[in-house]
Amino acid sequence: MWGKITSHIGVWLGLEEAERPMRASCSLSMIHHPQLTAVRNSKSSENLHRITTMSPQRIQDVDGSPSTRKTSSIFTLRRSRNKEKKYKNNGSNKSPLSKNGTEMTQSWHSNNVNGTSSGSGSGSTPEHHNKNIFSFLSRQSRSRSNNPSESLSTVTHKTSPSTMPPPPSSNTVADFTHLRKRRPRSAHYDPNTITLPAKEEVTPQDVNDLYKRIDKLGEGSYATVYKCESKLDGSIVALKEIKLQFQEGLPFTAIREASLLRNLRHANIVSLHDIFYQHHQLTFVFEYMKMDLSKYLEQNVYGLDSIDIKLLLFQLLRGLDFCHRKKILHRDLKPQNLLLDEDGVLKLADFGLARAKSVPSRTYSHEVVTLWYRPPDVLMGSTDYSTSLDMWGVGCIFAEICTGTALFPGSKDSHYPGTKDQLDMIFSIRGTPDEKKWPEVKNLPSYNPEIFPRYRELSFIAVNPMFTKILKTGQELLGMLLQLRPESRVSAASAMLHPYFASFPREIHLLAPSQSIFRLRELRDLRSL
Repeated sequence: MWGKITSHIGVWLGLEEAERPMRASCSLSMIHHPQLTAVRNSKSSENLHRITTMSPQRIQDVDGSPSTRKTSSIFTLRRSRNKEKKYKNNGSNKSPLSKNGTEMTQSWHSNNVNGTSSGSGSGSTPEHHNKNIFSFLSRQSRSRSNNPSESLSTVTHKTSPSTMPPPPSSNTVADFTHLRKRRPRSAHYDPNTITLPAKEEVTPQDVNDLYKRIDKLGEGSYATVYKCESKLDGSIVALKEIKLQFQEGLPFTAIREASLLRNLRHANIVSLHDIFYQHHQLTFVFEYMKMDLSKYLEQNVYGLDSIDIKLLLFQLLRGLDFCHRKKILHRDLKPQNLLLDEDGVLKLADFGLARAKSVPSRTYSHEVVTLWYRPPDVLMGSTDYSTSLDMWGVGCIFAEICTGTALFPGSKDSHYPGTKDQLDMIFSIRGTPDEKKWPEVKNLPSYNPEIFPRYRELSFIAVNPMFTKILKTGQELLGMLLQLRPESRVSAASAMLHPYFASFPREIHLLAPSQSIFRLRELRDLRSL
């Protein structure tokens, strides 16, 4: 459509040339100019604008009478800088669009504004007309150059002194603000122009205004735990207050616990509801649990019933398996860090020593886990451990809830210095390490087989007759958890599939992580806590 329109315009004005037809990309801003007509042939590296005055038939004087001015045609060529250099190197300033060897064009990129630009037109000579120079292009050049001086174009316009206003000075720039503005290069918004709404200021709430303290549950080396009631809905929660010491900063255990518990949402892992930082202390809001496993064992000095042992052990394995699937090691499993509610639900707590293990690393500390629940490889200085570290602790807790006492109660005051007494307690029951079955033991920093007697492995019933309550399958699972060689210990996922739990319904393995095992009716009837 634009091709036909521009073609007709060229025919009317007598500007149509056979060798140079007009294209559809004609500059409408020039066509709409009251006294100029422009035809533009454009390419990516070369743009041509042909500026002509109107024919005598289409131009009228100010009083309405037809003008006798003649038509003139002047060309302005905008070449790419590469082609300009080519012409300059050849020593010729002639344009490929010149006629009769005379230059008809002038580069838009010229920094000099000449007042004598040459032109040619039918029946016109420079002596018959005034030569006026206009910088008619006020918009930025379409070339890649950002120099404003390169965006000016000069054109010679021949007028009649009787009908045209006096010519402007050489420093005058024509006003073309009424013309159509160029479409922006990109439709993307400038990020500097995007205005974001102002954030609403929220006044921080005081933890004392939200919770009412009822009782103190315990006090540790760096934190104190209170039983509190919510003033909003009356629910019971546990507040863990961590005092921040001047020059010491925030304890690393609190940072780890907060960062890890955010991503651990499981029915057998304690829930972190909220965090407050005020009054020079950090306060964690946890769900409230009735007691921990250590206090519950104090009420049952001879251990728990067989069904309670099985229910608690399965919940412990289930929560720990969820952590291991998330590449998180607890590293501090003991009865004090296992919480119980009044419905018999067990939950893992105190992730202060926990650490994410996404890739293999040898930078872990060997001083983790309470001494009685620390595996022999870590006691001998191993720092290359994985989930097997937690599985040894599961075995120690399994044995303790069966008998009511710790299986390996080592003492630092014995005739063996440091951790040697703890290793002697382990080897006296599980046997001295066999280098043929555990060849990696020779590379451990603290391994010295000469200081320990040659012990033989004992059966669990020989150690304590209370192990009879877990039957043969339970003793077999306990032996798989308490293997001296870390690679031989059973995983949490495999332990839940052991025949020891064959009496549980199969649907227990299909529960969602957020669902408790007591969702199943068969297990609700078995609990006796």
